Amino acid sequence: MDIRLHLGAHRTANTSFQHYLLENADVLRKSGLVVWGPNQTRGGLLTGVIPVEGRQSPAEQLHRAKSRIALNLAEAAATGAKMVLVTDENMIGAARRNLRDERLYAAIGERMARFYEAFDGRIGSVSLSVRSQDTYWASSLAFAVARGHRLPSARVSRHLSRNTRTWRDVITDLACALPDVAINVLPFETFGGLPEARLKAVTGLTDLPRRAAREWLNRSPDLPVLRKAIDERGGDSGLLPNGTGRWLPFDKEQASAMREAYADDFFWLRAGAEGLATLTEKTWPDTKRFEPQEAKMTRGRYHGKEHRRLA
Repeated sequence: MDIRLHLGAHRTANTSFQHYLLENADVLRKSGLVVWGPNQTRGGLLTGVIPVEGRQSPAEQLHRAKSRIALNLAEAAATGAKMVLVTDENMIGAARRNLRDERLYAAIGERMARFYEAFDGRIGSVSLSVRSQDTYWASSLAFAVARGHRLPSARVSRHLSRNTRTWRDVITDLACALPDVAINVLPFETFGGLPEARLKAVTGLTDLPRRAAREWLNRSPDLPVLRKAIDERGGDSGLLPNGTGRWLPFDKEQASAMREAYADDFFWLRAGAEGLATLTEKTWPDTKRFEPQEAKMTRGRYHGKEHRRLA
């Protein structure tokens, strides 16, 4: 049975993708695909893969998780499943941890090495979504501020814009942790609003359902929402810029530097990524080629051959 992991990253329309999978679970199951989403992965299935404090040692926790996963895989196989897709962005880390570290997934290698062991080395492929650093960090910060995180200081914004750890480093760490596992890289700018295209890229399945394929969930809060959240907890919402659209916590120079770093990541990926990963840029034959420097800022609609994308 083929086992594939969809790893996120955060703020790349994972909730919308997982909602689409859940809404079409019965149809997908008939095609031989069983999906383990956050309801399963955070409901005890993967407990112990990443050790937690308790009486059991990390090795004991991993052993119990490995046995639990094997049992559930056997049950899936008994139903006639040909493929299991595990989708949970928290496997590679937490968005709040990225903000504390001010770096992209610093522990991804250590974490995914434990998942490789937990699945007994049976992982067939993994898919990782990437997003331009300027909009990735902006979305992460907006989501965090709405949940009580303080507004970033000028130092934080400057440090994030100059951060030398890019998606190339994340992918390299991932490849080291998962020897001989195929890594597929999917740009958010292409696949964010097309969950059926993402599923095709992740699994290779065709003739996929379209139910709930255009529902946009867990989007970043805009400026009015952020002002309200800050005011409700007694903060100074006046520190936010005027306007009603998306909050952009970086100046033009900082955003430009982050987009340039993203373009460098794509140059490396398009050049073959040293054999570590494969970049998938197109969703169907008439999809326009993605160019990071375009920095599309709007969510469009699909009309005929017009490409639909998310900011």
